[in-house]
Amino acid sequence: MIRRGLDGLYLGAGWLAGLFMLAIFVLMMLLSVGRIVGFNIPAGDDFVAWCMAASAFLGLAHTFRSGELIRVGLITDHLKGRAKRVVEFLCLVIGVGSVGFFAWNAVVLTWDSFRFNDISQGVVAVPLWIPQLGYSGGLVILFVAFVDEFVHALRGGEPRYEKPPPSSAEEVVERAMQSGV
Repeated sequence: MIRRGLDGLYLGAGWLAGLFMLAIFVLMMLLSVGRIVGFNIPAGDDFVAWCMAASAFLGLAHTFRSGELIRVGLITDHLKGRAKRVVEFLCLVIGVGSVGFFAWNAVVLTWDSFRFNDISQGVVAVPLWIPQLGYSGGLVILFVAFVDEFVHALRGGEPRYEKPPPSSAEEVVERAMQSGV
């Protein structure tokens, strides 16, 4: 039940990131067409920037769990057995610590913006804690994903964020095409 809940959390955050990307597209189209027809969206650029931040940070946990987050595998790809497990575990410890640090500070920033009633400086006055929720929420969900993976590794499980090696030449070509190489 917990596994389904966590996977649902990561998937839901990924869907939210996609919705914010769609909002970016709609706002950019409205801003572009608006210039031609003389229609202006007040603080449209601010809204696009906030949607961009929310999309980027909310998508991190889903991307991490799907094995699509850019990782440096130059060392781990050449290791086998116990050495690989130790390096992966060490990377997870560093990841939990650093993502936890950033998530904590993002939540503190968002809370301070709420507490001090921080308002945006653009044309439309928006309480800053509202757009900061995407940033801090995405980092908290990424932290949960890292802790989830850390606990899984402690129990001796194989990394779920790593795709298995390709089993055929066609799969190598397919993965290269998908990555844009």
